[in-house]
Amino acid sequence: MYIPPAYRNENPADIRKFLEENAFGILVSTGPLGPMATHLPLELVEKGDQTLLLRGHFARANPQWRHIAEGDEVLCIFNGPHAYVSSSWYAEEEVPTWNYMAVHLKGVYRTQTKEELWEALHALVDKYESDSEKPVSLHQMSRATLAQVRGIVGFEIRVTRLDAAFKLSQGRTQDHPKIIEELQARGGSSNAIAQAMKDQSGT
Repeated sequence: MYIPPAYRNENPADIRKFLEENAFGILVSTGPLGPMATHLPLELVEKGDQTLLLRGHFARANPQWRHIAEGDEVLCIFNGPHAYVSSSWYAEEEVPTWNYMAVHLKGVYRTQTKEELWEALHALVDKYESDSEKPVSLHQMSRATLAQVRGIVGFEIRVTRLDAAFKLSQGRTQDHPKIIEELQARGGSSNAIAQAMKDQSGT
């Protein structure tokens, strides 16, 4: 991913927070007819030796996993909020632009064992059920329901490269108050970018 130096973020805490909040990523690999991609929940795990892993699973019916060999390098893309920035919000004339937050992870692919897949599934469900009014657990489900797990293939990716681009009008700090005000007025993803700009500047 091309990242101008001003927009590159190398703060581990910022990146970890981003990946936790935007964990639905895109896994890209090479197939027989070219690139293949699947949108998946991808959970970041840090091992004791500081190795970073991404854990996820494919539907067994998805042909992509059949074209990834053990040890292949894959790319995982995580998109965060983004927003159009009008140059009418600047004190001086300039072209419009787009603010965005994105992280790319490259890593080495490995198929999970049955035990590793179950461990990952329990962790995934427990994480996303934690704020439910009536959380469900895999421990509570019948054998008939859990038999559906036979229809997925678990994997883990050992991260070898991490690139984070947080483009937040870094070159126009003098215009930040007006940009933030306008983005907040738009709401939605624009408001999330406004908050990220405020967090970046500590305001």
